Amino acid sequence: MKVDNSYISQTYESISLSFNKRAEEKDSYGAKDISTYYLIEYQKLTMQETQKEAGKQSDIFTLADIGYNGKPIGDLTQDEAKKLVGDDGFFGIKATSQRIGNFVINGAGDSIEMLKAGRDGIITGFNEAQKIWGGDLPDISQETLKKALDMIDKRINELGGNVIDTQA
Repeated sequence: MKVDNSYISQTYESISLSFNKRAEEKDSYGAKDISTYYLIEYQKLTMQETQKEAGKQSDIFTLADIGYNGKPIGDLTQDEAKKLVGDDGFFGIKATSQRIGNFVINGAGDSIEMLKAGRDGIITGFNEAQKIWGGDLPDISQETLKKALDMIDKRINELGGNVIDTQA
């Protein structure tokens, strides 16, 4: 997915050219003129950098990055898709919850606080996904979340921590 914000770039360019034209008509520049010019140029450069970085980020992630090397998702038959989300499938509850849980556990190491932060991040992402979805996510998602959180909770308990914050 490429980000195309050419309209925004053209708008900033138009504003910049308009400012330059008005500035040429004046004999001198005031502090307000200079500040406005710098602000416009800064915004234009910021937008250009944002476009470059957003394009890089969207091109980086692929399903192969999480270990899926199968047939492209759009080319799957209905039966093939069902197998992928089935009990033993790559995108099934067990495999997906393990990938999510292990991501947090491996990233946090033995830090209870990092494990809790990762746990909170998963819940936040899940809640955001529900907002986008427009309600409760399907049961497969609910069960995947539960199993991933169970893995993290188990690790927190093994390290002597407690998932419930007793300091509240």
